[in-house]
Amino acid sequence: MPPSEHVFDPRALDVEGQGGAPEVEVESRLRPRSLDEFVGQERVLSNLRVAVSAARGRSEPLDHVLFSGPPGLGKTSLARILSRELGTQLHATSGPALERPRDLVGILTQLGRGDVLFVDEVHRVPAAVEEYLYSAMEDYSVDFTLDAGPHARVLPLPLQPFTLVGATTREGLLSAPFRSRFGIAERLAPYPVEELDRILQRSAQILGIGLDPEAARTIAERARGTPRIANRFLRRVRDLAQVRAEQRVSAALAREALAALGVDDNGLEELDRRILAVLVQSGGAPVGIKTIAAAIGETEDTIEDVYEPHLLRQGFVHKTGRGRVVTSAGCGAIGVDPRTLRGEPGLFS
Repeated sequence: MPPSEHVFDPRALDVEGQGGAPEVEVESRLRPRSLDEFVGQERVLSNLRVAVSAARGRSEPLDHVLFSGPPGLGKTSLARILSRELGTQLHATSGPALERPRDLVGILTQLGRGDVLFVDEVHRVPAAVEEYLYSAMEDYSVDFTLDAGPHARVLPLPLQPFTLVGATTREGLLSAPFRSRFGIAERLAPYPVEELDRILQRSAQILGIGLDPEAARTIAERARGTPRIANRFLRRVRDLAQVRAEQRVSAALAREALAALGVDDNGLEELDRRILAVLVQSGGAPVGIKTIAAAIGETEDTIEDVYEPHLLRQGFVHKTGRGRVVTSAGCGAIGVDPRTLRGEPGLFS
């Protein structure tokens, strides 16, 4: 397509990066590659540095690690970093991919000494597979059953000592016996604007585009405390800058690109505003999660995991025993006067 025919489309997620690299490659390049490059989560990083140094000093595998927290905060990046810091190989899978015990056994038998097995969405590991993990994590062996019925045989399979790194957005869904087998459990928290600003400046250098401080601040303030979202916004802003033949991203350009993406000054997207609108339509009365999900056409899990945390942190929504309630700040975020609601007395006092 000739340059004059380029049109900025915020829905286009397959825009190629510098040097013709596909978007997935660009995202991979933005990931930190060491604990020193990782920005934020200082307490978590400090604990990991001690654990890694001690394990290497004893020539032992790192204890099993559980990372929990909302999506996009760096759990996968930390798993990759740990394998590099330990000088071992990373084997990655996910909970839903381990449908049967033999799927897990096939991976476990390929692990070398000290290797890192990363299981994303570890809370979705089936119960039958989870039981195999118990002995693998504690004794570095699994009992594999051959055949069935009277001809069944149990074959003990010794494993190389390894480190299981699990990542979960729903820590409460992990069974107590499973969770107790992780010697290191760290929860990642949303990032403050200052740390997202630093992440964006680093990402802009990797992408080869100038980023004005005010533009970085604008993107960081709307990124919902999540590096993945901040980098996604930066790539879309970069697309607009490229189409406009701009060498640097100004605050005005950043605001224009984010507006095209449907992101407002509060970092709210279309579904966020629809959730608030449903709560406003209730007149200030509590609304159940099932009702909200039906009204906006989204699943309950997606609302609770993706959208609701930001609304709660911003004080736009309160959770009560009877459901979700919009606050005066939430009304203001979508341009509604809270005094027009017919809610319970004192709701917005």
